Amino acid sequence: MTHSPATGTGPDPTPDALRDHRDRLDTHLHPAARAWLRQALDEAAANSGSAWELRVAEAGRRCGSRHADAARVLILYAACADPATLARLYHQGSAAERRAVLCALPHLVPGPDGVPLVEDALRTNDTRLLAAALGPYAARHLDAHSWRHAVLKCLFTGVPVDAVAGLAARGRGDAELARMLADYAAERTAADRPVPADLYRVLDLAAEDLEADHPHGKES
Repeated sequence: MTHSPATGTGPDPTPDALRDHRDRLDTHLHPAARAWLRQALDEAAANSGSAWELRVAEAGRRCGSRHADAARVLILYAACADPATLARLYHQGSAAERRAVLCALPHLVPGPDGVPLVEDALRTNDTRLLAAALGPYAARHLDAHSWRHAVLKCLFTGVPVDAVAGLAARGRGDAELARMLADYAAERTAADRPVPADLYRVLDLAAEDLEADHPHGKES
């Protein structure tokens, strides 16, 4: 179930990321696509039935693959989609629609109700889905064990660690993460396989502040 926003035209997407989405679409979409998006946002804000949900699926065809993620997130935000609606759209949607749901989580779900969707995405090997799953929502709500393994999965699937929101805040001085990364690097080296360059960057971060407490604990 969703709840209607206070005004008929939907909430102003005040979060900076959503404002950026709207500004970019206003600038780059051709007139027909802009008109379609305005109508889709009005339908989502009116929240009459489930017709607006079809617009989430249509966004790729209407706005083009380059702008579809941003359009879908704005539609979900205009509808004030609740966790149950987001979960249904995620499980019924394509990979692109699932990615949009993950990107919308930090704007729509204040608590941990969206964590199962993040965990589901992290079980895949779809690199774009993995990157979307590790956005600001995961940084706030994913537990330490799952978050560490997600960082490691980025390294062995080739997802740039820059995609991991909150990496510096969560990873700095994390002794367990440092141990996992050092073990992974050792395994790769022993197998005569290359070690991802990002690994050393994250390892340095995870090992920060540990040497003061354990002078011989940081691996070179």
